[in-house]
Amino acid sequence: MFLSIFDIFKIGIGPSSSHTMGPMSAAARFLEDLRTGREKEPGAGELGGLACSLHGSLAFTGKGHATDRAVILGLSGLTPDSLNPDEAEQLEADIRASGQVTPPGLPTLRFDPSSDLVFDFETALPGHANGMILRAFDTAGHLYLEETYYSIGGGFVLTAAELVAQDQGGAEAFHAEKEEVGFPYPFGSAAEMLEMGRLAGKSIVEMKWANEMALASKPEVKTRVEGLAQAMDDCIERGLRMEGELPGGLKVKRRAKAIHDQLQAEAGHNIAQPHTVNDWLSVYAMAVNEENAAGGRVVTAPTNGAAGVIPAVLRYYRAHCIGASEAGALDFLMAAAAIGGLIKHNASISGAEVGCQGEVGSAAAMAAAGLCAALGGTNEQVENAAEIALEHHLGMTCDPAGGLVQVPCIERNGLGAIKAVSAASLALRGDGTHFMPLDNCIEAMRQTGLDMNSKYKETSLGGLAVNLPEC
Repeated sequence: MFLSIFDIFKIGIGPSSSHTMGPMSAAARFLEDLRTGREKEPGAGELGGLACSLHGSLAFTGKGHATDRAVILGLSGLTPDSLNPDEAEQLEADIRASGQVTPPGLPTLRFDPSSDLVFDFETALPGHANGMILRAFDTAGHLYLEETYYSIGGGFVLTAAELVAQDQGGAEAFHAEKEEVGFPYPFGSAAEMLEMGRLAGKSIVEMKWANEMALASKPEVKTRVEGLAQAMDDCIERGLRMEGELPGGLKVKRRAKAIHDQLQAEAGHNIAQPHTVNDWLSVYAMAVNEENAAGGRVVTAPTNGAAGVIPAVLRYYRAHCIGASEAGALDFLMAAAAIGGLIKHNASISGAEVGCQGEVGSAAAMAAAGLCAALGGTNEQVENAAEIALEHHLGMTCDPAGGLVQVPCIERNGLGAIKAVSAASLALRGDGTHFMPLDNCIEAMRQTGLDMNSKYKETSLGGLAVNLPEC
C-alpha cells in the first residue's frame, strides 16, 4: 500500500505508538463496528459489555507502555489525535471506579478494567508480537462480537484478516493499488526510487510531493506538513521547559532542561568544545522522548519510542545549519517520509517485531535522508545517507528497563540523531556511489529481526531490562 507522509508521521500521545496509540486506535475501530451494526454472533441479545485481552509484547510490557490506559480510554471513545492528557487522567479514574464506559453513539457498557482487561502472558497470537482481542457481550454475558487486532508499529493497526491479506498480497498488490489510485511515482524500493528519479529528472522530494498531491492539493499538503513540523518543535520546546521525575517507578529524572540551560549559558562565551553540537542534538531528542515517556503529545517519527530523532535533526537543520530555510524543512520531512515508507513496506518499524533497529535505526535513516535532501544532496546521496545510518543500527535490541520507554530509549534517540547527522555529512562528501544499497540494508534488518531472540524484542525479558542495579 502507498504510505503517505501523514501515515508515517502522526500526532498522538506517548509513551508508545505500537503499545499506546495502536491499542487505542484498535478500540476505536471496534467501537465503530458496534455502532455501524456489524453482524453480531447468532442468538446474541442487546449489547451489554466489553472485554479485552492483551498478548505477546502487549502483555509483557503493556503496563510500562500504558497499554491498559490506552485500551480503557479507547473503549470510552477517545482517539490518539483527540485526547487531552489532563482530561484523560480523570476519565480513566472514573472508569476504573465505576466499571463502566459510555462511548459516543453506544449505550453505557459494562467494562471493569480489573477483570475485563487481561494481560495474557501465556498465549501468543500467530500474526504479530503485538496482538490483542476485543470482545463485546450481550446483557446476559453471551458473546456479541469478537475481533483480533495487531498493532504493527508506528500506530498502524490491522485486523487478523487484514494482516493475512497484506502478507498474501505481496509486491504485486502493492504496485497495483498505487497505480489504481494514480500515484505518478509508485516506487516500492530504493532502486525503483532512484531509477524513476533518473528517468523523470526529478528529485526524491519532488516525486514525493507529486505522489502526495495525487491525494490532496499542494496548499493542503503544505499546510499539514507545516503542522507536523510545528508539532515536533512544540514538543521539543515543552520538553526543554519541564522538570521533575518521569512516571513509572524507575525514578528517572528529566535532564533536558538542565542540559539546555547549560548550553545556553555557554553560548557566545567561546568556552564550548567543538563537539558541543552533539549535545545540542542530544538535548533536542531527549526533550521529545522525556515528553513521550510522560505521556505527552508527540509525533510518531516513525514510532513514539524513536520520536526524538527526526525532530532533533530537523531542529538542528533549522537552528544550526548555514542556509537553512522553511522550504528546506519541508523537503527534509518529505525525503524522510519517502525512506520511512520503504522501510515500513519492505521490513518493519516495530520494536516488538525486529528490535530497536526498526525504531531508532529507521528514524536515523529517515533523518539522515531528510538532512541530506535539505542540504541539497542528490538522490544518490540521499539514498546513501539513509543506508549509512541504518547500517550502523543493525542488530540493535529493544530492551526497555521496566517496560518503560525511558532507559535506554531517551538517550538512544540522542545518539540516533548524532548518527543521522554524521551519515548525511559522509554522504554529502561523496558522489552517491557506495557498496551496500539501501534495499539490501533494509532486507538485512528484516532478516536480523526474524533471527533475533524474542527476549530482545520489546518484551523486557533480556538485555538491559534484566541487568538492573540492585536497590
